[in-house]
Amino acid sequence: MHASLPIVFVLVADPIGSGFVQNLGHPGFNITGFSTFESFAGGKWLALLKEAAPKVSRIALLFNPETEPFAKGYLHSARAAAQALGVNVISVPCSNDVDIQGAFTARTREGNGGIIGIADTFIADHCDLIIALAAQHRLPAIYGNPIFAKSGGLMVYAPDYANIYRRAAGYVDRILRGQRPADLPVQAPDKFTLSINLKAARATGLNLPQTLVARADEVIE
Repeated sequence: MHASLPIVFVLVADPIGSGFVQNLGHPGFNITGFSTFESFAGGKWLALLKEAAPKVSRIALLFNPETEPFAKGYLHSARAAAQALGVNVISVPCSNDVDIQGAFTARTREGNGGIIGIADTFIADHCDLIIALAAQHRLPAIYGNPIFAKSGGLMVYAPDYANIYRRAAGYVDRILRGQRPADLPVQAPDKFTLSINLKAARATGLNLPQTLVARADEVIE
């Protein structure tokens, strides 16, 4: 690839760790774009799950450390929110089906359990298994990838991907007008959407607050 060819990337979790840029504020070279990571999402997932299922007190945050370098940021945000909400957040690294199944079994055994499946490619790849286990164990769960809601997951709070693509088009326009990618900072998501699957809520035995349902950007019947 020619070093002078301007590049605008989208949906990259870790632009620095992936070697795309040296600095988020000043990308350098010929590349810039939009990431999907925003650490506050960890606390937001926790708050939404607690609102949907007030009895939850032990919540497992599922991630694969090999595929999600930002998991610690999500975990820190979730644990900061947990103090005010009176819940315990358990870090559960997963690298295979057995690890995932163990997380659900443990939360069921302890009682009042819940699940957070962060925006992680490994978690997304195991979408069907995770949703099936949530239904089997009747555990409330929230996810960071939009595919979960349409696949039968209870709730999703995730970046608005369509909005990211629109913002990326704005960067392309600015580059075509003469700006250098090196001078355009890498940007985090600035808009998130909430999706709720009412069928999953019924299967989990939850009567979701109408105030929560009314705030959703997407409600799946």
